[in-house]
Amino acid sequence: MTRPGAGMAADIDEQPAGYARLLSAEHTESIARVAAAIARRRPRHVVFTARGTSDHAALYGAYLTEIRLGLPAGLASPSAVTIYGARPDLCDALVVGVSQSGGSPDLTEVLRTARASGALTLAVTNNPDSPLVEAAELSVDIAAGHERAVAATKTYTAELLALLMLVEGIRAGEGTLPAEERAALDALPELAEHTLTDPTPAQLAPRYRFAGQLVTTGRGYAYPTAREAALKLMETSYLPALAFSGADLLHGPLAMTDPDVPVLAVVGSGPGGRSMGEVLPRLGERRADVVVVGSAEIEGATRMAVPEVDERYAPLLDILPLQRLALALALARGEDPDAPRGLKKVTATM
Repeated sequence: MTRPGAGMAADIDEQPAGYARLLSAEHTESIARVAAAIARRRPRHVVFTARGTSDHAALYGAYLTEIRLGLPAGLASPSAVTIYGARPDLCDALVVGVSQSGGSPDLTEVLRTARASGALTLAVTNNPDSPLVEAAELSVDIAAGHERAVAATKTYTAELLALLMLVEGIRAGEGTLPAEERAALDALPELAEHTLTDPTPAQLAPRYRFAGQLVTTGRGYAYPTAREAALKLMETSYLPALAFSGADLLHGPLAMTDPDVPVLAVVGSGPGGRSMGEVLPRLGERRADVVVVGSAEIEGATRMAVPEVDERYAPLLDILPLQRLALALALARGEDPDAPRGLKKVTATM
C-alpha cells in the first residue's frame, strides 16, 4: 500500500528534472516557434483564461506580459462566455488558455469564441491531445509528465517556466532566447535541487498543526506564489488560507493578523520584495507569526531559504518550500495530500 503523500512528494522532487526537460533543445525550439509566430502577429493586448492552480500561473504570465512586453494583460472570466453568452471582440488580442489537463470545457469555449472573433489563440497545457489544444491556433506542451497527486505541483512550475520562455521569446522578436537569458534559465534545475534540500518546511509543520487559519502575502511576481501557496494549503490540509498582495494586506486585512494567525510572506530581492519592507514591520507590530520565503534573513521572522535570482525567475523557486510545507502539514494533520476529499484531477466547469 502506498503511503499517504508519496505521490505529491515524488511530484515535488521531479521539478528540477522537469525544468531541465523543458529547457532541452526540443522544447526550447518548439516554444521559440510559437513565440516567433506571436511576435509576427503583434497583438495589442493579452488575455489569459485559466482555473485553479493554472489561474495563478496565468497571473504570473500577466505580470510578465505587462512588465516585459509592455502590453496590457488580464484574466478572462469564463462565465461571461459560458453562462451569459458574451462574445467579446478580441480581434487584436492574444488569448492564452492555461490548463494542466486541457480538459475544462469553459476554457475551451473561451478559446473557441476568441478565435471566432479573430483573436490569436494559444493553449498552454500538459496534454497536447486535449480539447483545449484542438480549439487553439497555437499550443505549448509543458512536458511535465504524469502527475500522481491530485494537488498540482510540477505542472504548475512547468506552466511558469513555459510562460517565462514564451514571453522572453516574444520580447526577443524571433523567439530565440538571448544567450544571457538562456544561461540564467539553465541554472534553474540545479538551484531548484538545492532549494529542495532545506529541512525547514518539514520542521515548521508541527508548529502549525493546530492552526485555525493562515495568511499568505507577496507583491509583484511573488503575488501568484502567495495565492498558489494558499490554495495548496487549503487543498491538502483543509486549512483556511487567505492570500493578499502586500499592498492589499495593509488596506484592512492586516487587522486579522495576530500571534495565532501565521503569515507566510514571499519576499524577493527585486522591486516587489523591497516593497514588502513597509508590510513586514506592520506585521511585527501585530506580533504576527511570520515565515519569510526569500534569500535574505528578516529580523523577527523564520525563513525558508531560496537562492537569490532575478525576480522574474523567483516564482520557480519560491513555491518549492511552500509546496513542501503543504505536504508536511497535511501529513502532520493526519490527511493524505495525494487524494484530498471531494477533489478530482480534472474539474469540468461551464
